[in-house]
Amino acid sequence: MDYKDINTYDYNLDESLIAQTPIKARDHSKLLVVNRETGKYKDDYFYNIINYLHEGDTLVLNNTKVLPSRIIGYKTDTNAKIEVLLLKEIEKDTWECLVRPQKRVKIGTIIKFEDNFTCEVINVLNDGITHVKFSYSGIFLEHLNNVGAMPLPPYIHEKLKDNDRYNTVYARINGSAAAPTAGLHFTNELLDKIKEKGVDILYVTLNVGLGTFRPVVEDNITKHDMHSELYEISNEVAEKLNNAKKNNKRIICVGTTSLRTLEANIQKYKEFKPTKEETDIFIYPPHEFKSCDALITNFHLPKSTLVMLVSAFSSVDIIKEAYKHAQSEKYKFFSFGDAMFLTKEEL
Repeated sequence: MDYKDINTYDYNLDESLIAQTPIKARDHSKLLVVNRETGKYKDDYFYNIINYLHEGDTLVLNNTKVLPSRIIGYKTDTNAKIEVLLLKEIEKDTWECLVRPQKRVKIGTIIKFEDNFTCEVINVLNDGITHVKFSYSGIFLEHLNNVGAMPLPPYIHEKLKDNDRYNTVYARINGSAAAPTAGLHFTNELLDKIKEKGVDILYVTLNVGLGTFRPVVEDNITKHDMHSELYEISNEVAEKLNNAKKNNKRIICVGTTSLRTLEANIQKYKEFKPTKEETDIFIYPPHEFKSCDALITNFHLPKSTLVMLVSAFSSVDIIKEAYKHAQSEKYKFFSFGDAMFLTKEEL
């Protein structure tokens, strides 16, 4: 098997299995529990995830919050319609964005979104990436809430009725261009039950940007350009993670973004270290994981960096077989879809 070949990570998916709307009760999604070493699997529901967690485990969640960051504006000189997707704030009021159509803008272009809310293009890079500086009166986030839409992926065609459903119940830190979707299955009640069981719940932050969701177009995946994303681990969280490691306690990541955060950190520093910095870590087989033991995740797009990551965490064959089973049992895929738990425990 050629791990560098993008076609290794391809699979066919019936489009009817792509979830278009969130399930009514967050924790009533299906859950496919998979032994990441043997490939044995078991069908369940997410509210039973607590049965697979044990006293002394550490559960790591990404508390980033998605902004309504897709905004439509008009060039002040020609009134041409321009779509701006905020990716990350470079410095105060200056953002890296995806601009469409980029060919219609140049340095100095002014885009108006509403009265007293405009931006000026200050740099034009490749593949739609553009730097803009916002001008406004009042509070930036209030303007964004007025005119912005949630940046739903292009495979979701239904309008989102409640913006909160594209955020986790524990989302706190503004800055993501996409949701850490594995966390969408948790309710506050379920998190409380998990704590009561003696599981330590920790929060890290990775602001999801292009690095997570930009498609891979290179035939040789090692040539893929992974954009960097900002992550943060606090002193308290680093200390608790190091203690869990030292005491041979399981560390379980909720979502690929949490896993990338921990893995980037421990690969760089050889232990968990408090930091706020950028990472462009790209994980694909073969990869020796040092940060965590089990992973809660969704079902990911063919040929995506995320399906490469879960294939590295388990194996290409096991993931393909699990995905095949999920399709046969009508699991829902992608952002609003069902969940999978990859563990080493016997089922």
